[in-house]
Amino acid sequence: MSAWDLLIGQSGVVAELDRAASAAHTDPGGRHSGAMTHAWLVTGPPGSGRSNAAIAFAMALMCPEGGCGECVDCRSVARRSHVDVEIIRPEGLSYRTGETRELVRRASIAPARGGWHVMIIEDADRLTESANNVLLKAIEEPPPHTVWVLCAPSTEDVLPTIRSRCRVVRLRTPDAAAVTAALIERDEVDPAMAAFAARAAQGHIGRARALATDEGARIRRQEILRIPTQSEDLASCFAAAANVLEAATEDAKSQTDPQDEKERSNLLRAYGEGGEGKGISRTPRGAKGAVKELEDRQTSRRTRTVRDSLDRALIDLLSFYRDVLVMQTGAEVGLVNDEMRTQLVQVASRSTPESTRRRIDVVSDARLALHANVAPLLALEALVVGLRSEQRS
Repeated sequence: MSAWDLLIGQSGVVAELDRAASAAHTDPGGRHSGAMTHAWLVTGPPGSGRSNAAIAFAMALMCPEGGCGECVDCRSVARRSHVDVEIIRPEGLSYRTGETRELVRRASIAPARGGWHVMIIEDADRLTESANNVLLKAIEEPPPHTVWVLCAPSTEDVLPTIRSRCRVVRLRTPDAAAVTAALIERDEVDPAMAAFAARAAQGHIGRARALATDEGARIRRQEILRIPTQSEDLASCFAAAANVLEAATEDAKSQTDPQDEKERSNLLRAYGEGGEGKGISRTPRGAKGAVKELEDRQTSRRTRTVRDSLDRALIDLLSFYRDVLVMQTGAEVGLVNDEMRTQLVQVASRSTPESTRRRIDVVSDARLALHANVAPLLALEALVVGLRSEQRS
């Protein structure tokens, strides 16, 4: 296994990053090779593997063999525990200025084991303007052995001043065949299930793996795809909105609860909880403020995770109406939701291409509302009522 096996359908990107890692090993300072640079911007649509590309690159930089995937350095980077590789994701909806200043401070620390200190910033599009300004100075005047790897959906999602100082690596959405093969080979998924998951996920690798291996994820997906055929009156519209939000919240809890509990346990243990002997308090002194700060961060993370889950659900709904439009226009392309052909035919026969396009606009507006921090339930209620209005028009 190689570090580059993390990337699916990205041969061009693998070649570029592999050349850079090889140059970095030849020139440890990294200042004399055109292949290597100190700041990278990895872009690509959701699920294309931006984080995986950054992690694979870090493995290749840390590994004496350039990313063998098996050594201690490679395994520790993959587990996110390597002392010289930091993988940062915003706890809330954006990076705070103070958090970014702390990242810059840590980036100045010399590497402890390898030749590089790698700072991977996931969701760099969530940097606020002030956080961007803090990061800009660090990228302009980097310590000699620091590498910044920023991940964002597109170059337009990052300030031009940051973008101009980074080498851009562009990922593409992997095709369904590549995702299917990866699910079969790596996760030992049944071929039929793998093909379904790859098609339904529309190239989103993480989503495909979840659909292939988690029945709950498949059930939650069906919840959103029932909306086009079940929102018959206003009461059912509001019920559908509540059900979708409940499903997204449960999905978020399944992701964040284990991490929340582990973080809380580690924090209390650091303050002395669980110790024995005279003078050891069962409730650690001084922990109250730290616990409150941790809970605030966890709440922000859970909120962001719910919104991310809802956005993914709305993309699934967009795929449904896309398939309806394909049927209505007779386009010779495959269906994303082929297993729902009966429902698609039903909706397509009862509406026109124009009304379907308007429904697509309604779903897109709901996504924009969520990104603008509109209360999720209000955004979902407006969505289902808007879809019903188009159905009646």
